[in-house]
Amino acid sequence: MKMSKKGEWLEIQVSKDWVGNSIEYILKNLLHVPKKQLHQLRMENGAKRNGEDVAWSTELQIGDKLQVHLFPKEELDVQPTYMDVKVLFEDEHVLVVNKPAGMNVHPNVEGQTDTLANGVAFHFKSQGLEAKVRHIHRLDQDTTGAVIFTKHALAGSIMDRLLEQKKIKRTYIALIKGKVTKKKGTINEPIGKDRHHPSRRRVSPKGQDAITHYEVLKYHAKKDQTVVKIDLETGRTHQIRVHMSHIGHPLVGDVLYGGKKQASRQALHAAKITFPHPITDEKIECIAPFLDDLFPPDSTNYLE
Repeated sequence: MKMSKKGEWLEIQVSKDWVGNSIEYILKNLLHVPKKQLHQLRMENGAKRNGEDVAWSTELQIGDKLQVHLFPKEELDVQPTYMDVKVLFEDEHVLVVNKPAGMNVHPNVEGQTDTLANGVAFHFKSQGLEAKVRHIHRLDQDTTGAVIFTKHALAGSIMDRLLEQKKIKRTYIALIKGKVTKKKGTINEPIGKDRHHPSRRRVSPKGQDAITHYEVLKYHAKKDQTVVKIDLETGRTHQIRVHMSHIGHPLVGDVLYGGKKQASRQALHAAKITFPHPITDEKIECIAPFLDDLFPPDSTNYLE
């Protein structure tokens, strides 16, 4: 499928797979435009055939070009701040960046200017893109690695749905205390708030379902630390930190959950993220290199 951005419009060259389908069918079933945005496009004449307004029941033919108003100018909702944003993947619809330690993904108070979203806002502005900064998921302040942002509302809606459907796969590397006896394991324990501590979470029967899969990569006997690969089925707050602490292997440096202050932060890195592209459905895989020397040097073997 050939498509290109033409100003505020996405132009799609109709392929033989789309021939005979109406504009409405394509928007709803092939581009997966949600109801609310579909209504907005209809009200604003946001879909055209060959540059002309036609009925949405019009069936498209080979050689037709479908234009969809995907890139309207939006006011930036985050103040742009210059920073060296490490781009892992980027096109007209999606941006994936490698977040450093000590930084929030988005502002938590009005006027905050030192978050990853501020850097992404500057990145957008430097491209001449007037769009809101939409993060699809978050990482803890001291966790490093891949974070997805989208460049327009439709991509944001579709990616939110993909996250809900568990079609965005995230793999982490963690350095944990002690030797893990099982090579592979699954922790299936609900997580809820800790009423004794405002920022802590804990395993709780009344909490939300939380499932963590882990695999041992290497044990370092000298420091009594294990490098593990972790895949999440759910995305609860502090899920990896809570679950690893629960089985007696807190993350190195994670003092909030029983780890010793052997590092400047908890040793957790979002190393890989895989997802179907929200517009083209192509499989996108991003590997995020380590940004500091917190992990043993041979941990990078996993990222190759």
